[in-house]
Amino acid sequence: MKLGELAERLECKLEGPAELELTGVAGMDEATASEITFVSNPKYLAKLGTTRAGAIIAGTEVDVLGKPALRSPDPYYSFARALEIFYPPQRPAAGIHPTAVVAADAKLGERVSIGPYVVIEEGVELGDDCVLKSFVVIYRGAKIGNHFLAHSHSVVRENVRIGNNVTLQNGVVVGGDGFGFAPLKDGTYYKIVQAGTVVIEDNVEIQANSCVDRAAVGETRLRQGVKIDNLVQVAHACDVGDNTLLCSQVGVSGSAKIGRQVILTGQVGVAGHLTIGDHAIVTPQSGVPNDVPPHAIVSGSPAVDHELWLKASAIYRRLPDMFAAYRKVRSFLETTPAKPKP
Repeated sequence: MKLGELAERLECKLEGPAELELTGVAGMDEATASEITFVSNPKYLAKLGTTRAGAIIAGTEVDVLGKPALRSPDPYYSFARALEIFYPPQRPAAGIHPTAVVAADAKLGERVSIGPYVVIEEGVELGDDCVLKSFVVIYRGAKIGNHFLAHSHSVVRENVRIGNNVTLQNGVVVGGDGFGFAPLKDGTYYKIVQAGTVVIEDNVEIQANSCVDRAAVGETRLRQGVKIDNLVQVAHACDVGDNTLLCSQVGVSGSAKIGRQVILTGQVGVAGHLTIGDHAIVTPQSGVPNDVPPHAIVSGSPAVDHELWLKASAIYRRLPDMFAAYRKVRSFLETTPAKPKP
């Protein structure tokens, strides 16, 4: 593809030869003279002097050192679109593999692709242009919208409802039983039937080996645009707001309410029955035992305001020296006779 054509398709301003031929997209370190790369993070600006890329996707004010460039108000977004142009997703052909087991009363939309050893149980409804890769299982009564993509070994449990443009990566389980057990006097536990469901709204992606549990009653809900990373646990009866990000190894306990455009970074743990306000950010490995107000940034365990946590962390590193100084002062006071009062 020529650089000029790519500029038109990405709606970027062209700086350089329109006839420059490009064969792909690559990172700044790996790109060759026939590939385009991008820079959006200021920490990587120094790489502009060493990259061999034939062209750069960059912001309007970035000095690209005379290299051909596509100027974009959002280079990262333009980079993502360029990847789609050069490497379009491969969709399998429509049809049902002969090894798939599909219930007689299942309702399948137009142009669905059902892979090897897929199981679709009774009462399932599946929309148009859906792709189920090998060994996917859809339990009875599940209702799924259009453009659903389920990768191998993902599972949608009974009566779950899923909207349009939802992707499940490998090993995802949606609608598994919530962790509900009633303690008995003899020390054993009685399983509580998980009679609720999970509702996933449009444009949600759940990545590999993550679980979204059903509620005992009512529902667990992921609202529009939620993105869930690998190895995440969303417990029973949680409500996760629009366009929220749950990063790898996050655990959200039962009945927690997560607001809109929240970011829970890696290994964050959230206690149950609390609320995290809209646009809040929780930094890595933090434990959240209480409500978090909107727009807050919190850190630590138990999580506190991020600025306070930074100060406390700085003091924590000095504690051994501070304690040694305290012991010297205490020893001096204990061994020095008190002066008589006049």
